[in-house]
Amino acid sequence: MIDARRLRILRAVADHRTVTAAAAALYLTPSAVSQQLAALEQETGHRLVERNARGARLTAAGEILLTHTNAVLAQLERAEAELAAYGAGDAGTVTVAAFATGIGLVLAPAIAALSASAPGIRVRVQDAEGDASVPMVLDRQVDVAVAVEYRGAPGEDDRRLTRVPLYSEPFDAVLPVGHRLADQEQVAVADLAKDTWIGPYPGNPCHDVVVLACQYAGFEPSLEHSSDDFHAVVALAGADAGVALVPRSALRGMALTGVVVRPVHGSAPTRRVFAAVRHGAEAHPLIAPVLDALAGAAGRVGLGRGTG
Repeated sequence: MIDARRLRILRAVADHRTVTAAAAALYLTPSAVSQQLAALEQETGHRLVERNARGARLTAAGEILLTHTNAVLAQLERAEAELAAYGAGDAGTVTVAAFATGIGLVLAPAIAALSASAPGIRVRVQDAEGDASVPMVLDRQVDVAVAVEYRGAPGEDDRRLTRVPLYSEPFDAVLPVGHRLADQEQVAVADLAKDTWIGPYPGNPCHDVVVLACQYAGFEPSLEHSSDDFHAVVALAGADAGVALVPRSALRGMALTGVVVRPVHGSAPTRRVFAAVRHGAEAHPLIAPVLDALAGAAGRVGLGRGTG
C-alpha cells in the first residue's frame, strides 16, 4: 500500500528539483527524503526519481504517479475539510503568506472583518514576496497565499491549487519633478528608453513586469538602482536618480516628495493578485471564511478584479 506521506515527498522533489531543496521545504533531512523515496519505490515496484549533477527529476513512472498524487492529496484536503466541518470547525488558526502591499491592502482589512464575522478564526501572517507564497502553500508551510502572477507561476489549470482572483492594478510611471516628461498627462514607456531606471531585484515579480513592459516598448531598461522597497524606489526617483514603474496601490499614502506620478499611455503593465490554497482545502471551515474575507476586502479597494 502506498503511504500518502511519501507522495507529499515525491511532489516536493518534483517541485523543487533537488532532494536537498525538497528536504528543506519539508523540514526534513536529505537522508530522510532519500529513505522515504526509496521506500516509495519499493512500494510501487518502480524507479521514480533519477538524480544527476543538476539535481533530481522524475522518471516516466514517477510522472504517472505524480498525476495521481495531485488527485490523492486534493482528496485528502477535502476529507480534512469535511471532518473539520463535522466537528464544527469554527475555531482555529489559519496561516497566510502575503507580500507587504497585499498585507496592507487586503489581508489586514480581511482580518478586521473576520474578527466580527468569525471571531474564532485566528489568522497568522507571514511576509513573503509575491512569488514565494505559492510554493509555501504547496509545501504545507502555510494555508493560504496572497500571490502575484509571475513568470513561471503555476497556471490556472494547475490541479494542485485552487485560486481566487483578488484584484489587478496598473503600474504608474514615477518621474523626478524636473523630468522632461513631468508635465505630460500620460507617459509612454517607449519615451523612457534613454533614461536611467530604478526597479526591484531580479526574481521579484514586479521586476519581470517592468522589464517586459520595456521590452514590449522596444528597449532594455538601464536598471542602475535596485530595491524591493517601493518607498526606496520613489525616494530615489525624488533624488533624480532615475525613473520607475510602480504598482498603483504601492503609492497609496506614500510621501511623493520630489516626484510626479503619471498613468502609462496605452496598455499599462499590470500586476494581478490572487489567493491560493491547496486544491480541496477551499471548503475547509476555517479556510473558506478567510478566502471570502480576502475577496470582500479586495472588492472594496477600488481596483480591477484579478484573474483566477
